[in-house]
Amino acid sequence: MKCDFRFTTYELVEREELRVVKRNGARENFNRDKLLSGLRKSCEKRPVKMEQIEQLVDDIANELEEEGYREIPSTVIGAKLMRGLEAIDHVAYVRYASVYRQFEDVGEFIDEIKSLGQRRPRDGSQQELFR
Repeated sequence: MKCDFRFTTYELVEREELRVVKRNGARENFNRDKLLSGLRKSCEKRPVKMEQIEQLVDDIANELEEEGYREIPSTVIGAKLMRGLEAIDHVAYVRYASVYRQFEDVGEFIDEIKSLGQRRPRDGSQQELFR
């Protein structure tokens, strides 16, 4: 009391860093920048704003944090990204899906595009993707 200084303490919840379990079983720390990079590539030359991409990554990161995962399979993150991309841009969605699902041939592209057309009614905002 004699020194005339006031000391304040703050308590913070220490969170264990989220770990991603890859397909091969390897584990690595969750990396937001890695998600952004993959999404940027999928959305290249598409009418998708950077803010939309960043918002999608933020939403997914917040969702994972709220769900309380300590470890999460990369497939769960990929599925969340694909759902978000599907709502933003169909072409970017197919691009991402082709890498994520490791399409082997053109037939898989066609099947995915057809199934996308069945899940989403055409509203005219996407070019003739479903012919």
